[in-house]
Amino acid sequence: MRDAVPDPTQTRSARLRVLVSSYRSAPHVGGQGVYVRALSRALADQGCEVSVISGPPYPDLDPDIGLIELPSLDLFSVDNAFLQLRWKTLFDRADRTEWLSHNTGAFAEMISYAIRLEAWVAQHGDQFDVIHDNQTLALAMAGVDQYLPVITTLHHPIAIDRDFAVAGAANWWRRALTRRWHSFVDHQAKAARALPRFLAVSDAARQSYARHCGVDPDKVRVAFNGLDLDSFKPDPTVERDTDHVLALASADVPIKGLDVLIDAMARLKARGRTPRLTVIGQLRDGPTKRALIETGLLDSVEFVSGLSLDEIVALYRKATVFVSASRFEGFGFPAAEAMACGAPVIVSRGGALPEVAGEAGIVTEVEDADGLADALERVLSDPELQQQMSAACAARAHSAFRWDEHARASLDLYYDALSERGRLPDVTELAAQ
Repeated sequence: MRDAVPDPTQTRSARLRVLVSSYRSAPHVGGQGVYVRALSRALADQGCEVSVISGPPYPDLDPDIGLIELPSLDLFSVDNAFLQLRWKTLFDRADRTEWLSHNTGAFAEMISYAIRLEAWVAQHGDQFDVIHDNQTLALAMAGVDQYLPVITTLHHPIAIDRDFAVAGAANWWRRALTRRWHSFVDHQAKAARALPRFLAVSDAARQSYARHCGVDPDKVRVAFNGLDLDSFKPDPTVERDTDHVLALASADVPIKGLDVLIDAMARLKARGRTPRLTVIGQLRDGPTKRALIETGLLDSVEFVSGLSLDEIVALYRKATVFVSASRFEGFGFPAAEAMACGAPVIVSRGGALPEVAGEAGIVTEVEDADGLADALERVLSDPELQQQMSAACAARAHSAFRWDEHARASLDLYYDALSERGRLPDVTELAAQ
């Protein structure tokens, strides 16, 4: 009887020692820590030996994933960053870069992190086969690539955020401060052109890096992010609300398009319909609050924040419809999560949102408040359409947004990179064991 032939993917991945890299990985704020934890878990499940290296704040990882802490000055965690200057700071390139940029209004954590990482890999890189970096995009990463093949995940160019932030600044000096803060953007564009291989989380991300950073799109492969599908799933025992719109957005961040949604809600009110809107986010004094007061919507809009995962899932399951009116998203986790919980979704044509929604959701034009109002009225008025969209959205999310598929796409890139350097593990030898 012949021996069973090993699965080539499992056989190969068992040989790979992968270092997942992230310049900061806050576990509960932003998406970096979520991505690092999910990617490392999925790669380990594919048979890889996985470690994570990160600057502070550090990620929460599963017990079998090793964490290598790469300390920084961590100037955001101190009361007076200026007073953190030491003699060592002046003579250490990474510390000097971090201290000078922070105290002159610029953000350069990814640049100083990459400098430290290059030095670390020069000493310890032989412990790994490849490094998978989460959008650090600093020129020193090209130096890291001289020691270990670097694969970089692309989410979306920060140049887009910068341009919206500058356009939305109230006066000239706020525009100047915003440009100074985002001075790393040009550095990242140069780094992106210098690095050899990328994994983008959507085709919109791939195309936007070509447009804003000059990255050759042929160097970029696409694999959707995954979701925690054990958490984000429908519950047939939960009855959905009527006339309840849900959104997740920062109130006064123009790129998120909350102003467009509020405009659409005002148009619905003028038509005689006032659904309840819940926004996962914080309302502060600013343009959003003023718009709510001016439109008379303040009492029909609720802002909630500090929610647990279970509380967010509960909102997704109860909402009549979820809306993302963003001007650009490199992926769009909130829309994908809502879909996975069976919420009908309406999204703008902002970046990757149409890719995420697919045929299951309704797509409106960017900044088209009247079109969004029409879509909302259509969904809110039709319970049968709500049920059809709910089933279609859940089915799409649970088939398209899988971390195991993201990990397999990553593995393909790893082996291509190793093959280019003549370092491909001997699969035949391992299969014979």
